[in-house]
Amino acid sequence: MDIMQSLQGVDDFLLYFATAVVAEAIFVALYMAVTPHHEARLIKAGNTAAAVSFGGAVIGFTLPLASAIAFNVSLPGTVVWAVVALVVQLAVFLLTNLFLRDLSRRIEEGDLAAGITVAVASLVSGMVSAVCMTD
Repeated sequence: MDIMQSLQGVDDFLLYFATAVVAEAIFVALYMAVTPHHEARLIKAGNTAAAVSFGGAVIGFTLPLASAIAFNVSLPGTVVWAVVALVVQLAVFLLTNLFLRDLSRRIEEGDLAAGITVAVASLVSGMVSAVCMTD
């Protein structure tokens, strides 16, 4: 096998990888802007509930993003599905906040049950979103 033939898809890999990194950065920035609590500060302070909640949201976004990359035929299609995944994750946080009153305060106080609930809701919605994006 020729080395040049092996590297044929590197340009597409780099393009989709860069798109995924930018999408993740946008998601993190928007998610942190929408949630009333300050995830970065709480995580740096050792707040496990914030770390679990935020980690679940990031994975919940990444699952459908990976599915969009794997099953879409175009970069614009991948970007559209990334936006859909982002909106779903933001909606999940807002809906979970309706279910668990004072969610941000509870996370700030280190309530692990609240953090796990957000993480599970984020992961479940991410998994379902990822499956819905396949052909």
